[in-house]
Amino acid sequence: MSEDTHGTELTRRRMLQGAGAALAVAAGTVVIGVAGPGGGAATAADPGASESFDETFQGRRIQGRPISGGSHQHGGAGTGYEVRIDGDELHMMRNADGTWISVVNHYQTFATPRALARAAVNDLQGATLVPVATA
Repeated sequence: MSEDTHGTELTRRRMLQGAGAALAVAAGTVVIGVAGPGGGAATAADPGASESFDETFQGRRIQGRPISGGSHQHGGAGTGYEVRIDGDELHMMRNADGTWISVVNHYQTFATPRALARAAVNDLQGATLVPVATA
């Protein structure tokens, strides 16, 4: 490769990184704007983060329940939450601000595990949830 080609690739890489950062900021602005007044983040006291649910959403069975201890410490400090789609566990975790993210879409946050499960069903578009390999 010549010097010019290498220099151009580096410039493209930097441009793409900058575009990615700008997109992330823009997406954050949209999420904040959609929340509007009174649309604060979920907290530990939020009933949506501590209640169980079991429902059919778009033909898929979604279930969620608080858990404590064990190997499923999604949410931190020995307590967390478990979500299942058609019986398969949806790997998820709680952010420091109380919102939730999942392996299906880890770029978008959700106020409650139920909202996260419904969004995962939408994103899966009928596909089967594949377990996360932990080795």
